[in-house]
Amino acid sequence: MSARSSADTTQGSWTAGMALGRAGMRRYRLFRPPEMQAGERLPLVVMLHGCGQDANDFAASTRMNLLARRERFLVLYPEQDRLSSAQRCWNWYETRNGRAQAEAALVLAAIDQICLLQNADPSRVALVGLSAGAGLAALLATRHPHRFAAVVMHSGVAPGVADSTATALAAMRGRRLPPAQALDDARETLAWPPLLVIQGESDHVVVARNGAAAAQVWATAVGATATPGRVVQRGQRYPMTVTDFKRRGRALATLVTVERLGHAWSGGASRLPFGDAKGPDASRMAWAFAARQFRRSTPAAS
Repeated sequence: MSARSSADTTQGSWTAGMALGRAGMRRYRLFRPPEMQAGERLPLVVMLHGCGQDANDFAASTRMNLLARRERFLVLYPEQDRLSSAQRCWNWYETRNGRAQAEAALVLAAIDQICLLQNADPSRVALVGLSAGAGLAALLATRHPHRFAAVVMHSGVAPGVADSTATALAAMRGRRLPPAQALDDARETLAWPPLLVIQGESDHVVVARNGAAAAQVWATAVGATATPGRVVQRGQRYPMTVTDFKRRGRALATLVTVERLGHAWSGGASRLPFGDAKGPDASRMAWAFAARQFRRSTPAAS
């Protein structure tokens, strides 16, 4: 079965749309669980794909729609186009010329459309991104923190590390850490939404130290302190080490490092690029993390 056909389902709807902004137009796909009732407001999970993927590929690899059908939430998949990036990479790093901010604005426009037209609950919106998508998720969450109840970065780079193609490549290889200015800026805010970082220890595209750096920047931003890590293994899946960063007893950032996982969605479909079925299920982890934050959420700022 192809990625394109497996993203479609008769047990829910899989529809297309587009958002417009100063960066042009971006298409998106939306999954709605079956039998939504009139006036029913559901949580929204925004899935930002990595390079070399589109919305159909990402949905098929992560199987997030199957989870959404069971748990009843909407899933939005904004899609990068080839005119903006030949490899469909989100331009998360080009903050110097404003291109990254413009693409972030397009994602916000798509979210606004779904909240207005599809009854998504604006107080229960979570961002989930893989690789370049994780970079864009971090940019969105740090620039518009009140719009999101939770953020999940899978194989991504910490905010504030890059502002050009050259610095982005260096950061992915672990040659750049968050600059002092980024840490100083982080200390001035307690508003960033809770973060879950998932990082493969054998990732040679976005090396493992990036995951720890992202979690530490977030912990600094929200005034959280690391607690001792714990090793978790579920069945025959790769083991993972889970480290919570807590403030007043609440985990505001969590780092999950997965042994033997490369640059792939943990627990994703191995028949597709950028998926490894032997890893712990990142989709389940992402939803469980987001659901905990939704139970605490307050109405989103307009």
